[in-house]
Amino acid sequence: MSALGNLFLRREAGILVMIVLFSIAVGIARPQFLTINEFRIVLLLIPLILIGAMGEMLVIVARHVDLSIGSTQALAAIITGMMFKFLPGVPWPVGFIVAIGVGAGLGFANGVLTTLFRLPSIIVTLGTLNLYRGLTFIVSNARQVDRQYIPSDLKAMSTGAVPWIIVIAIAIAILTYWFADHTRVGRQVYALGSNPVAAPLRGIRVNAVTLMVFSISGALAGLSGIMYASRWGFVNPSNTGSGFEFQVIAAVVIGGVSINGGVGSVLGVVFGVLLLGCVSAALPLLGIPGTAQSAIYGAVIIIALLIDRSVRQRGIRALAMQRARA
Repeated sequence: MSALGNLFLRREAGILVMIVLFSIAVGIARPQFLTINEFRIVLLLIPLILIGAMGEMLVIVARHVDLSIGSTQALAAIITGMMFKFLPGVPWPVGFIVAIGVGAGLGFANGVLTTLFRLPSIIVTLGTLNLYRGLTFIVSNARQVDRQYIPSDLKAMSTGAVPWIIVIAIAIAILTYWFADHTRVGRQVYALGSNPVAAPLRGIRVNAVTLMVFSISGALAGLSGIMYASRWGFVNPSNTGSGFEFQVIAAVVIGGVSINGGVGSVLGVVFGVLLLGCVSAALPLLGIPGTAQSAIYGAVIIIALLIDRSVRQRGIRALAMQRARA
C-alpha cells in the first residue's frame, strides 16, 4: 500500500478531514474565517485545552478518567492569583511552580483514592470535582482576583505576534509525545490500559503508574490554571475551569483515544483540540445565538466521532484484505 494510502488509514485522518471540511464550509459562508486573523483567534482558543488534554489523554489511555480537571484548574489558579494579590513582591515565575505543584498534589490525591481504596476513577473524580470546586470558593471567600493583581509580565505571555501560551502548549504536546512513545514508562501506560490484568505479570507497577498519570494530569491542569490567568487577566472562582473537563475529554475522545484504554496518540488529540477551536471560533462568526451553540458543539463532536469510526473500520477492512492476499 502506498504511503498516502497508509496515511488515510490512520485514526487521525478522519479528524483532519473533518477540520478541513468544516473550515471550507464556514469559509464559504464567512470568507473572513479563512484569514490569518481568524487563524490566530483559533490558536488563542486552544492552548488551555491542549495542555489539559495531554494529561487527560494519559489518564484515559491508562483506562481511567479525570473529571476533576476543571476544578483542579480553578483551585490552582485561585491559589496562585491570591498569592500575587497578597504577596505582590513574589516574582511572577514562582506562580508557575505554585500552580503546577497545587495541581500535581490534587491529581496525586485522585490517584491515591483510586488505588488505595480500589474505587472507580470516574466516581472518585466526580467527588473531587465538587470538593475542589468547593475549596476554590472557600479559599477565595467567593471573591474574584481582579486584573490589577495579575502581574503584567504574566498577562503579556498571551499577547504579541506569537503568544507564549501557544509556544508552551506546543512544547507540552511535544514532551507528551516523547514521553508516551519513546520512554519505557510511557509504554507501560499503554500496556496497563490495554490489559490491566496482565500488566502486573509483565512487571508493571500498576499503582505507581496510576498515581503518575493522575499526578501529571493534575500538574498540567494547574499549569492551565495560571495560563488562564495570563489569557484573561483575572481569576473568578465561578467561571475558571467551568466546563473545562467537558472540553478536554471531548477533545481527547474526538482525537481517537479509546475510552476503553490502551489506544490513542498525541497527534490525534492535537487534531481534536484544533477542531474544537475551529468550532468555537466559527459559531460567533456565523451569528449563532448562545442558546444554540452548545447543541451545535455537541453535534460536531458526534459527527467527528462517526467519521473517525468510519475511517477506523475502513482501515480494519483494508488490513484484513492485505493479510488475505499475503
